[in-house]
Amino acid sequence: MRAVVFDRYGPPDVLRLEDVQRPVPKEAEVLVKVHATTVNRLDCATREANRRSGLALSFMSRLVFGLRRPKRRVLGTEFAGEVEAVGAAVREFAVGDKVFGTSGLSFGAHAEFVCMRESARIAHMPAGMTFAEAAPICDGALNALTCLKQADLRKGRRILIYGASGAIGTAGVQLARYFGADVTAVCNTKNLELVKSLGADRVIDYTQEDFTRNGQTYDVIFDAVGKHSFRRCRGSLEPRGIYLPTDGFANLILALVTPRLGGKKVLFQIPPRQTKQDVLFLKELIEAGKYRPVIDRRYPLEDVVEATRYVETEQKTGNVVLTI
Repeated sequence: MRAVVFDRYGPPDVLRLEDVQRPVPKEAEVLVKVHATTVNRLDCATREANRRSGLALSFMSRLVFGLRRPKRRVLGTEFAGEVEAVGAAVREFAVGDKVFGTSGLSFGAHAEFVCMRESARIAHMPAGMTFAEAAPICDGALNALTCLKQADLRKGRRILIYGASGAIGTAGVQLARYFGADVTAVCNTKNLELVKSLGADRVIDYTQEDFTRNGQTYDVIFDAVGKHSFRRCRGSLEPRGIYLPTDGFANLILALVTPRLGGKKVLFQIPPRQTKQDVLFLKELIEAGKYRPVIDRRYPLEDVVEATRYVETEQKTGNVVLTI
């Protein structure tokens, strides 16, 4: 089968198409013929061994994924496709079923086929969706859901989402709205109307206004793009406010310390727990018209390097899809 592989850490150019051995499903696994996948932040960070996040996280990344070279040659977490074969113990899926899901840190979705455990984060595709529309359901939404679950969002709670036009941010706006919170979204000028259409009660153009200086305070601040900090946001939080980061070594430490001190705190689930039930929840939201993944661009698998370069501009709106 064709797959995008990389044998050393580095820039997008280390990626290349290659014929590799097709996986064979084990007893409790399904083999999925992938029709669409995505390039996301995790793919990019893993490919470069988290170089942009500093030496500490880069070293930790190499400990997990390979000290000198990557242990897993095929990236890609999200997928949508058809079940090609099933193991003897599989009961939930049958050959020909249309499915979507995420392989998480196991990766492998930048290929024509991927194997998934039946009990893993895989589900039947929502009715009426194409493969390209279904592929980007999980990554941004599961990351947003993992964070927002910690914030006790409900009617009367006020949340600000910074980076509201990315994959995690567009999901965060819709999920926060679903949970009943009052949503303020921060994004750039070109995406103001999009973010409003996703359910934000008000929007702030960060090129025109710094939300940390306008005197407004929030119960929750969700940094969906990892470009702010607890220190900068403290003044914009209510006395017992919550700062929700999506990455950063310093935030790991703050998440261990600040909840013990009382008052304003950083919450960061360590390790993140994302389940099959979460995927099924997203499917229900989509079929009820309460959530939709936002797609910026689509590329054929052969253009993975170009797609990756675009993702790394940090200017994408929602998700970037690869079609196979």
